[in-house]
Amino acid sequence: MIAALFGLFSALAWGTGDFAGGIASRRVGPVRAVFMTELMGFSLILLVLPFVDEPFPTQQTIFWATGAGIFSTIGLLMLFQAMQHGRISIAAPISAVLSAMVPVIVGGVLEGFPGGILVFAFFLALAAVVLISIEKETANSQPMSREMLVFALLSGASFGMYFVMMNRAGQASVIAPMLVGRFAAMLVTGAYLLLGRKSFHIAPGNWHLLFLSALFGIGGNAFYILAGQSGRLDITAVISSLYPGMTVLLAWIVLKEKLQRSQWFGVFLALVAIVLIALA
Repeated sequence: MIAALFGLFSALAWGTGDFAGGIASRRVGPVRAVFMTELMGFSLILLVLPFVDEPFPTQQTIFWATGAGIFSTIGLLMLFQAMQHGRISIAAPISAVLSAMVPVIVGGVLEGFPGGILVFAFFLALAAVVLISIEKETANSQPMSREMLVFALLSGASFGMYFVMMNRAGQASVIAPMLVGRFAAMLVTGAYLLLGRKSFHIAPGNWHLLFLSALFGIGGNAFYILAGQSGRLDITAVISSLYPGMTVLLAWIVLKEKLQRSQWFGVFLALVAIVLIALA
């Protein structure tokens, strides 16, 4: 129950952060958006660090957190690229399907495959993500491009690896894995901008979006680590991967992107899956 609750909070936070970051990336570019988001997140964690009593991270924690930070960065870059080539409400769910499948397979191998209600709930959750991502073409709809599909799938695979690695890194602490992961992400994106002689300039009017992306991204990471400490990898990852539901709802509210009946039914299935996993 606690793991499911933390996983749900993680999904809500990540969905909100991805929505804000996706809009910002359209304006300032994916790499700059990710770098500034990671930089802000790293700074916010440093502000909290003096008030947290945690042991110094072990070599194992640093290793897994570094890998998680790199894969998280790749996932965000690919997701923001997908959002540039198509609708936010379509790119995020496609990414989430694969991001949920990777930790389920890994969790089954490492911890044993669950049975009964949990398996049914997993299928409901995956079906929910698929239904949210399916959209019938209309006269005003933006078609799903091949570029968006490729970027969304690459994003999902990267986020799936993040789920696995951050789960391993966060077994003994919460702040340290996030700090190490953010630092690794900053190095990757910062090196890309420097080597490519890209500008770090952010146009006015975008800082609030980047800050929201960083803030909710940290919240999502923290709740996911807490969920991993409280339950199985596959359970926490599947619930956390429902973050597109929040992204889609925000796109519907803020951007007026219309949702169809199948997408609303997908949101309903997601809620049912969460309840079943929590009660199992």
